[in-house]
Amino acid sequence: MFNSKNALNLSIIGSLILSSSAFALEKPKSMDDMWKIIEAQQKQIEALQNTKSLPEEIPTKSPHSEVKTLERKTDILSQEVEKLRTNLAIPEEAQYKSAYGMGPAASKVYAVGKGLSIGGYGEGNYQANVSDKGAAKDNADMERMVLYVGYKFTDKILFNSEIEFEHASSGEGSELKGEVGVEFASLDFFIDPIANARAGLVLMPMGLVNRIHEPLFYFGNHRPEVEQRIIPSTWREMGAGFFGSITPNLTYTAYVVNGLDALGFSSDGIAEGRGGGSNAKADNFGYTARVDYDPTFVNGLTVGASGYVGKSGQKQLNADVLTQLYEAHVQWKYRGLEFRALGSLGFIDDAGIVSAAVGQTIGSQNYGYYSELGYDILPLILPNTTHYLAPFVRYEKLDTIAKAPTGFADDLTKDWQIYQVGLQYKPIPNVVIKADYRNYVTKQGTHPDDFNLGFGFIF
Repeated sequence: MFNSKNALNLSIIGSLILSSSAFALEKPKSMDDMWKIIEAQQKQIEALQNTKSLPEEIPTKSPHSEVKTLERKTDILSQEVEKLRTNLAIPEEAQYKSAYGMGPAASKVYAVGKGLSIGGYGEGNYQANVSDKGAAKDNADMERMVLYVGYKFTDKILFNSEIEFEHASSGEGSELKGEVGVEFASLDFFIDPIANARAGLVLMPMGLVNRIHEPLFYFGNHRPEVEQRIIPSTWREMGAGFFGSITPNLTYTAYVVNGLDALGFSSDGIAEGRGGGSNAKADNFGYTARVDYDPTFVNGLTVGASGYVGKSGQKQLNADVLTQLYEAHVQWKYRGLEFRALGSLGFIDDAGIVSAAVGQTIGSQNYGYYSELGYDILPLILPNTTHYLAPFVRYEKLDTIAKAPTGFADDLTKDWQIYQVGLQYKPIPNVVIKADYRNYVTKQGTHPDDFNLGFGFIF
């Protein structure tokens, strides 16, 4: 592990180089720089070995003496650099920063010089359902435990992955009881800031939560329902594409992926039509793209949009089942203020054919939107605090069957409004404790309200 002792060694090595080599004009910034200095010293040794007379600037030393000194210092440098290179580079105080659309903990591999990177996150919660609005039972759940494993082969090629354990179990034969899955696993090829390539099991660049889904970076114990039912999260598919920055403030991502499977669609949405990289059907393909803009004239503001278009019939139905999903979003973080809003609209062609095949109404149109606002109030009470305490509110509206296909009845129990209030506390930047209450209003039937208490962390 890269610890304070290693840091001290690196400092000593840098000082030694600065004091001993005419080739070191500044402190080396990386171990590769140090190897270059070592190579330069070796050339100096060879030059001195071939020198019969003393250099003018050091008349008191013999060439033989200086060669021995340089050889000794070069040996020390080589040994120490090799030790540092073979250690696992996990800093004691990691700096968490999102990169290339990934969550901060998932972005650790982009910051290492070379080699292995390990990170992760976890979240657990207790949910109490209001008994007079349904028969749902209270529950306690270790919802997720996730490991990020990445490897930086070179400055141009790296691998990144997420392995997730859900509900503290491998499932015991039932997915509802838990499962182990690969959330993403992809190779990045850095070509140019404008155009870099990615291939593998990729996170779809849709919405605010699907790519950055670590629990510290969204309000509430559960992800917004709009970003679970309308935009299924977590949504990943096998594919390849490009990402980059058109300008420093304008970024994009675009992939070609395997298409959805319409036979997995239900009245609850398209989520079960995802392939997830598990022998995913690929007779049809999907196309997805996203752009985000961070204007310089408003600090902390991001606006963007994304879309998905692809056929979902997969040669199983006598129809193409063209599926479209579009969303637009805005996010503003300024001082203690955090505001988010997102709206999404989906279309499914041949929804009547799919409804007949699966035995339930599939909406030919669906939509959802939400907005939320939170504010860190603690600096108003304790100006010098490093803790974070933010009350928040969220409103959601969604309908997975906004329009029923001809000949099929609408299901008004899928038309929801959700009012949510809560509190978010972070004693340190990578640990959060959450509490929230959700009130459900449906056009037909009932859905139990719930109170949620939980925690989350990243590392």
